[in-house]
Amino acid sequence: MEQKNQAIPNSHTTVDLVKPLRCIVKLGGAAITCKNEIETINEENLRIVSSQLRRAMISSSSSAKILGMDWSKRPESSQVPLKVEDFSDLQFLDYSNFIIVHGAGSFGHFQASKSGVHKGGLEKPLIKAGFVATRISVTALNLEIVRALAREGIPSVGMSPFSCGWSTSDRNMESADFSTVAKAIDSGFVPVSHGDAVFDEAQGCTILSGDVIIRHLAEQLKPEYVVFIVSFGNERKFSFKIFFHAFVVDAGMNIH
Repeated sequence: MEQKNQAIPNSHTTVDLVKPLRCIVKLGGAAITCKNEIETINEENLRIVSSQLRRAMISSSSSAKILGMDWSKRPESSQVPLKVEDFSDLQFLDYSNFIIVHGAGSFGHFQASKSGVHKGGLEKPLIKAGFVATRISVTALNLEIVRALAREGIPSVGMSPFSCGWSTSDRNMESADFSTVAKAIDSGFVPVSHGDAVFDEAQGCTILSGDVIIRHLAEQLKPEYVVFIVSFGNERKFSFKIFFHAFVVDAGMNIH
């Protein structure tokens, strides 16, 4: 879900957080989905990444018990994983402030490319149908990522750009209210966003990419780090590209 010629507008006001934003993490679509199998999640990679993100977010001094927050029924189980009594004396974990933005991988690209949503033209039946189909696909992936993080005890909430009212004009970011994101962070949640089909003032609609979203989030919320997680081939190897202030550091790590 590519987007070109994105300019960063100068009209947005920087949002102040109660506690500074530690990190924005981009989960590359290739790292969490099977790129050659349409709408297929790489369950093992997603589980590993979710577990590592939990360890990165939680204060090293925290010893509280990790309890999952996905109380939905899973296909492989007949029971809903919830014991209310486990939460009665639970202390809140000390999480660093994070935002997660994920790529689409094998979700959304097929629907967007077949319909040409990025070109606009909502008056055309194919474009309108593709807009709906693209959003169904990318929000389905978003839900599964939120659930995977929630199973690790991460208080994650999905925040889709379309539902947050973000829009473009001539495929450049035009309107983005970051107050809801800031409110979620200040309330102790981890926002999980993604590339999305959005309204475009000039052409009706387009695709707002995850990388563009990250640029704007970083400009407004001033994180200490922006980390991109990608994978290579069929190896269980993740590469981390870390932006710290004006410096760029590349590092690789094998996941066992």
